[in-house]
Amino acid sequence: MKNNKDISRRSFLKTVGAGTAAASLVIAGCAPKKKAAPEDAPASDSPIPTDKMTMRQNPKTGEKVSLLGYGCMRWPTLPDDDQTLDQDMINRLVDKALKHGVNYFDTSPAYCKGRSEEATGIALSRHPRDSYFIATKLSNFAPETWSREASVKMYNDSLRYLKTDHIDYLLLHGVGMGDDGMETLHARYLDNGVLDFLLAEREAGRIRNLGFSYHGDVKVFDWLLENHDKYKWDFVQIQLNYLDWKHASEINPRNTNAEYLYGELEKRGIPAVIMEPLLGGRLSKVNDHVLARLKEREPERSVASWAFRFAGSHPGVLTVLSGMTYMEHLEDNLRSFCPLKPLTAEENEFLYRTADLMMQYPTVPCNDCKYCMPCPYGLDIPGVLMHYNKCVNEGNVPEGNQDAEWRRARRAYLVSLDRAVAPERQADRCVGCRKCVEHCPQGIDIPAEMQRISDVTERLRQNA
Repeated sequence: MKNNKDISRRSFLKTVGAGTAAASLVIAGCAPKKKAAPEDAPASDSPIPTDKMTMRQNPKTGEKVSLLGYGCMRWPTLPDDDQTLDQDMINRLVDKALKHGVNYFDTSPAYCKGRSEEATGIALSRHPRDSYFIATKLSNFAPETWSREASVKMYNDSLRYLKTDHIDYLLLHGVGMGDDGMETLHARYLDNGVLDFLLAEREAGRIRNLGFSYHGDVKVFDWLLENHDKYKWDFVQIQLNYLDWKHASEINPRNTNAEYLYGELEKRGIPAVIMEPLLGGRLSKVNDHVLARLKEREPERSVASWAFRFAGSHPGVLTVLSGMTYMEHLEDNLRSFCPLKPLTAEENEFLYRTADLMMQYPTVPCNDCKYCMPCPYGLDIPGVLMHYNKCVNEGNVPEGNQDAEWRRARRAYLVSLDRAVAPERQADRCVGCRKCVEHCPQGIDIPAEMQRISDVTERLRQNA
């Protein structure tokens, strides 16, 4: 595989020190049917303290918010039924989180095929209402939900599903997505009077904090902040991690570097809520040789902990969201935040250099959010992209001479592809309809990537 910087895999491995041994409205996003343990499990078995969670203060209310926030986009499903949420396990995860100080739970009408709010409400309502904060969103993505009546109904449904009479943190969901970000912002929230309705709800106390989650078009982000005096945003949710800090716009020109987003919020004193600290898991499933680089520095910590500590070390961050499907994920993240050990200036520089190295051998910037699904032609778009990224990270996208290593990588690529994605759902079935592109918060040209991956796969199959 060749990329824009024309660096071979062998050159990349030399660079990072390969001699070290490797240590639509309804959005999917719940856990896959197979309940596998996380690949990067924590090394320590020591007890996790229940009274050491690092807290941040909401400057408006003075309330203490846990620096680790629970993202409710990937709740687990039943072992033999990936259409049904595992409420018992969700309850156990929520109980464990609350016991260890997590008090911020982020959901949406669109998560888990529309079932996340109800499941989250069931789990949380078993506890005193003043022991947790609920964050949810007005996820009126589909044009048929853009009317004031439909949007207000969605908001009232959220209150009902979440079993509450107020929302602690309410967000305009996914502003800036698509090629016409400002036009869509006006259609979803401004011209129909929906934002005025939400402002009135905040004034009445049924919304305690009002903000927005930003994806994509920086003109929308800048316009909303330029009008901060009018709307008085209480918080803003942004994508922030050590790869996107300086490289987001290189990964995709439509994206905005997290350094800029965070800096603009910090200048105005607006708390930042962080999404995608792991880039949909990509920063916990790094190339084997980047893994070795990180493990050499902190052998007792998971690779994921580097990303969480990076996000949490910024003082303007109110909470860092993580979609924790498995108890192992939750326990590992609790170790990172109970309490947080902030990164030093030298450790930040180490991560910036690590990000530079990762950019020399990039994967497709898919976060596995499944906003692109369902595909009208049946493709498993996230499955294809995540399989390709996994093969890149493991060195199983063959290049160069057809030697023994090439043949090994070729076999690993093809065998794992057919195990990961059914043949009728693979990249070669893409017809280029582009229905998926408008929904991708990363701005990926998905049909182009499908064609590229299809070409790679076909080349490998023909060289049997």
